[in-house]
Amino acid sequence: MKRCEWCESSELYTKYHDEEWGAPVFDDRKHFEFLVLESAQAGLSWITILKKRENYRKAYDNFDPKKVARYTEAKKAKLLSDAGIVRNRLKIEASINNAKKFLEIQEEYGSFSDYIWSFTKGKPVVGKWKAIKEIPARTELSDAISADLKKRGFKFLGSVIMYSHLQATGIINDHLINCFRYKEVKKIFDAEKAKISL
Repeated sequence: MKRCEWCESSELYTKYHDEEWGAPVFDDRKHFEFLVLESAQAGLSWITILKKRENYRKAYDNFDPKKVARYTEAKKAKLLSDAGIVRNRLKIEASINNAKKFLEIQEEYGSFSDYIWSFTKGKPVVGKWKAIKEIPARTELSDAISADLKKRGFKFLGSVIMYSHLQATGIINDHLINCFRYKEVKKIFDAEKAKISL
């Protein structure tokens, strides 16, 4: 079975690639989870974050943005002392700030999913990559979304981080064309869109 090479260094990476990465996300809580994790990942490897993911789910109330937006100084101190997550004050403060801004987008657009998919008119951008080295780290699309989020007051979500978010949530399909998931994620998108329109 052909896979994108980047995922073959560990079982955790392979499982994430095979079951999750690139599958279209329309669920707001899942979008918020990825935003928190990708922001935390800045300067670190994604495998480091995947290993801490379950700890993050416990520490961050299963990524409920309403709960995270209400975190107090006491809760912030608890997060800073939690060895199961990345204990970086700026990243933790950004996650709480971003939860508040996330709720504002939900209020304005009905959902964060509707907001972020609107940048591609509701359709995934499909790559045609044959090798990992061809895949960009950022694009005009991620530049535009990052700039808009920054204008709205989000923090720690630059263009490279947002490109990772778009890849992870299937807004961009960056599976290599010979990867078995390349066509699978298109089928998932069609099925999810059909569910939404019911």
